[in-house]
Amino acid sequence: MDIASVSGIASLAINTNNTNNAEAVNISVLNKALDMQVLGVAPLIQSIAQSPQPGGLGQYVDVMV
Repeated sequence: MDIASVSGIASLAINTNNTNNAEAVNISVLNKALDMQVLGVAPLIQSIAQSPQPGGLGQYVDVMV
């Protein structure tokens, strides 16, 4: 086995490891972004549930022909 092939194998192993690390970081950032969106939307959803509904709202459809 010559030095060029050993160097090529080592380079391939390092590149594969770097790619795996980059993918892990990307997934971690995506999960953090999703968590932040959940935290931002939760108060909005709670405010909708607490808003008063006037009687009859959403029960009838006015249609003009």
